[in-house]
Amino acid sequence: MALAQKGLANHGSTYFAHNQTEGRGQRGKTWTTTTGENLILSVVLQPCKIKPAESFYLSAAMANACYDFFKKYAGPETSIKWPNDIYWRDRKAGGILIENIVRGELLAYSIIGIGMNINQTRFDESLPNPVSLKQITGNNHNPVQLAKDLCRFLETQYRKLESDPANIIDYYNLNLYKLNKSIKLKKKDLVFETILTAVSAKGKLITRNVNVQEFDFGEVEWCGEW
Repeated sequence: MALAQKGLANHGSTYFAHNQTEGRGQRGKTWTTTTGENLILSVVLQPCKIKPAESFYLSAAMANACYDFFKKYAGPETSIKWPNDIYWRDRKAGGILIENIVRGELLAYSIIGIGMNINQTRFDESLPNPVSLKQITGNNHNPVQLAKDLCRFLETQYRKLESDPANIIDYYNLNLYKLNKSIKLKKKDLVFETILTAVSAKGKLITRNVNVQEFDFGEVEWCGEW
């Protein structure tokens, strides 16, 4: 991030970490990993002509790439949980955190942070529902080789973002966790059930109960096992 802020980072630069002790997740949560067991990747992008209001296109493209990657190894029970977690069944296999640097009216840099559970089998008790690729397949995997494979998926989705951004959102919705199913959400102190129907191009969660409602990320949070 520091290099990007100084304008010294190159588009496509990728950094792989063998260990992480102070990783950040959504809502200020931390993400830690056992040394050498997981996939921890940071990718620097200089998005072409993307305005801050359109940044969810990039977020969805990166989620699509991680979905395709994990599905390749874990199978069809993989999904994308809004806004940018990768799930296998009802368990979290990984997540994405994007930090943007805006200059003028466009995104100058986007730092894509990706964490995927690969070989770890023991997790902090505070984590409600983690799962790793090893737990799913019963096999150990090489995180470095998997990172290289993931980069190919990231490149593919980024090219699709440049050529057909509308399809990025369609594909994201096609693979959405709990699509057209009842979910529990919490808004401030209110917990309610609703049907998840889609995510908009602006990244808003679209639900239907009596009426159709849209929620920004941070406005609501998942409840229960999710």
